[in-house]
Amino acid sequence: MADEYDVIVVGGGGSGLAAALSAAEHGAKVLVLEKQPHLGGTTGIAIGSFTANGTAFQRKAGIDDNPDDHEEDAGRFAPEELEARCNRSLRRFFLGHASETLDWMTGMGLAFHGPNPEPPNRVPRMHNVVPNAKAYVATFQSRLLRRGGTILCNAPVEELVENGDGIVGVTASIDGKQQKFYAGRGVVLAAGDYSNAPEIIGRFKGEQFTAIEGINPNAQGDGHSLAERAGAKLLNMDITYGPELRFIAPPGNTFDQLLPSQGLAARAMGMMLPLVPKFVINWMVKRLLLTWQHPENSLFDYGAILVNSNGERFCNETSSPEREIAIAGQPYKICYILLDQRVIEHYSEWPNFVSTAPEIAYAYVNDYLKIRPDVSVQAPTIEKLADIRGLPPDCINRTIEQFNRYVAGKQPDGFGRTGDHNPLGGNRWVLLGPTKAYFTTTEGGVAINEQMQALDENDRPIQGLYAVGCNGIGGQVLWGHGLHIAWAITSGRLIGKYLANSRPHGLKHTHFKKRSVLHGNRKSSRVS
Repeated sequence: MADEYDVIVVGGGGSGLAAALSAAEHGAKVLVLEKQPHLGGTTGIAIGSFTANGTAFQRKAGIDDNPDDHEEDAGRFAPEELEARCNRSLRRFFLGHASETLDWMTGMGLAFHGPNPEPPNRVPRMHNVVPNAKAYVATFQSRLLRRGGTILCNAPVEELVENGDGIVGVTASIDGKQQKFYAGRGVVLAAGDYSNAPEIIGRFKGEQFTAIEGINPNAQGDGHSLAERAGAKLLNMDITYGPELRFIAPPGNTFDQLLPSQGLAARAMGMMLPLVPKFVINWMVKRLLLTWQHPENSLFDYGAILVNSNGERFCNETSSPEREIAIAGQPYKICYILLDQRVIEHYSEWPNFVSTAPEIAYAYVNDYLKIRPDVSVQAPTIEKLADIRGLPPDCINRTIEQFNRYVAGKQPDGFGRTGDHNPLGGNRWVLLGPTKAYFTTTEGGVAINEQMQALDENDRPIQGLYAVGCNGIGGQVLWGHGLHIAWAITSGRLIGKYLANSRPHGLKHTHFKKRSVLHGNRKSSRVS
């Protein structure tokens, strides 16, 4: 196998594959190194929303839009204190290039429906890939292979290789042996977020959050750690999306995860996805929705409660993130949402849904009962309900009695909950779960410039090192649906084209030194 390439991409998710494909399309020799046995990353388990302005889809719908309005609206999603920390100039730069990325993908044959509205966006901007984000992965991969790109899975990058002037390559573990690969034009970090990296979460967000897992178990902050050891500055590392409640994924692979990820089958699937009948697409999207999307917090405001595997309440269900911290301290880190007849009836029709991907699919109680029987059961009595789930009925009945005494004003709630006026009761009961507390994604990342160059603590570029997607989010705050994927793919597309059209950086790899992989030898860097 060759050990010299123009561009080396660390990570085979949406941003990494976009970077590799873009570079290959412009004539670069590209290597992708992915630590998992399959491609996709967090992109591969997403709905696939891509939010952009000034798109062909908007023009066809008669919508006049522009990046300045979009950037202003994007700032209305996050809490004010977080938005105040946003790198707005970089976000404006990104939003000025997102529609070009959408054109790039539709030119590959990827199909989208939209634009769909998502307030507080002033106009519809959300475009949804058909049938879900796995289509990005399959299409990028098949096109990259056709252009001669090299992809290695089960190939974790353990360290960056540098000489005195910058980064010249990487050391990866291939079949249990270390192997060095050199990049003539640059190494691109595209290894995803750190939502399942308790050491990083504890260090920047707080030790009380370290027991909470990431929805992607492989999101372990590898790219962030590599960048920091190379002297890169990290920004906004305490900002996370979540923790929030999520249902445990079904056993085995969901249908969308069984789509082929390599070879002729992946290529064929990428071409066939736009031809899939709409009713099949809707079923697949709703199934994915019920797999990864979170239950609405309004369930608890309306009267639902949480119980652990002992049938006991353990927190104020309406208070977050205290609720999620408490869930992570329960047996097996799991709990169940208990709905009585009144709550079930309320969450059985529009506009009261259990979970949603806005303007794509809405899931009600009956959807869960039909599509996710592994996380939803119903019965006419608590005794039968508890028996199905293997929970102690006496404890659940005692929990309901205590809750109803609080509702009736006979005693304060033991966990500080207030404002409930309806006792739990009826002849229809539903348990949703197991559910856990998860981090969905993280907003912290490497400081970068508009060429995606990683910056050091003095805001100087680290020669030969680039970061995209969640690795190189650059201080942006990307709240709302569709912005993370749009940034991932747009930043990947831009860096691929930039590196392919750049001159080799001239950094020699004949005399190099290695950064230690030990955290104790981490080079210090300023963190904002």
